[in-house]
Amino acid sequence: MARIRTIKPEAFISESLAAVSVTAERTFFGLLTQADDHGRFRDQAAVIAGALWSLRPEHGPLEVEDDLNQLHTAGLICRYEGEDGKRYLHIVTWARHQKINRPSGSRCPACPHHEGGRPAQSVGSRHAGLTQPSVSPPGDLTEDSRILREPSLTNGEPAGQGVFSEVSRRNLGGLTEDSVSPHGPDLGPRILDLGSPPVGDASAPAPEPVSTKTLMAEYVAGCPNRPPNSFLGRLGKETAQLLAEGIDAAYVRAGLERLRAKGLHPSVLPSLVNEAMNPPAPTGTSAGHRPWTNPVDAQAAYGGEL
Repeated sequence: MARIRTIKPEAFISESLAAVSVTAERTFFGLLTQADDHGRFRDQAAVIAGALWSLRPEHGPLEVEDDLNQLHTAGLICRYEGEDGKRYLHIVTWARHQKINRPSGSRCPACPHHEGGRPAQSVGSRHAGLTQPSVSPPGDLTEDSRILREPSLTNGEPAGQGVFSEVSRRNLGGLTEDSVSPHGPDLGPRILDLGSPPVGDASAPAPEPVSTKTLMAEYVAGCPNRPPNSFLGRLGKETAQLLAEGIDAAYVRAGLERLRAKGLHPSVLPSLVNEAMNPPAPTGTSAGHRPWTNPVDAQAAYGGEL
């Protein structure tokens, strides 16, 4: 679930962000809205591309993967693998720039490189994999810890309460700590694991039609070197327009293969697709030609013209 985050004016004169491309910088700002309250998110280029670049088909998972590599090299994010074998990322400067009031639990394990090397702390056997925000000792509050608050002031004087050594607890209706509500404890937003497969007895959905992103990914994979972004952007627009006309993806794919083999400009893609759809007749033949035959009855065939 996307969230409202803060972008400081200094971000636009940051030397770290200036070291990456403009698209990588946009991906970084988008990650601020997608990460949880601890700056963590699943490291899946396809999911990130769908969340941040869905209206820009020319910038797909391959381009987002390049953005993530640039951000990781610049030290803006840290990509790591959890104990569950899944890939995660962590925004390194999260605690410095994002002040979260009462952060919720996290379904992503802690970053072993920038969060003290501690693995994710489980919250009960029923919520394994969730982590709780760390609590600073009393009297040692930092900017990033908002769990313990100073006593409220009234007219400049303390409200009559000192700093407690433990967080006060209260039982409602004589319930004990082991009591669990029907919906579980309040652990913040319940976000489904983006990498978990769907469950249920429903039959598998019908295969989706081939998209522009798929065809462009196949085109880039077949090139010895990645073409320039401007070339791919123009080629993506031509491909999307052909698919929007209802042309079969097999013809568009054939046209893209001929374009790559001949090294032509993206503007000739419609002609190559038409050539694949309507191959020219062999040389020396005509579509409407019929060989002349000698009629059996010349008088009936030609009347009195002979």
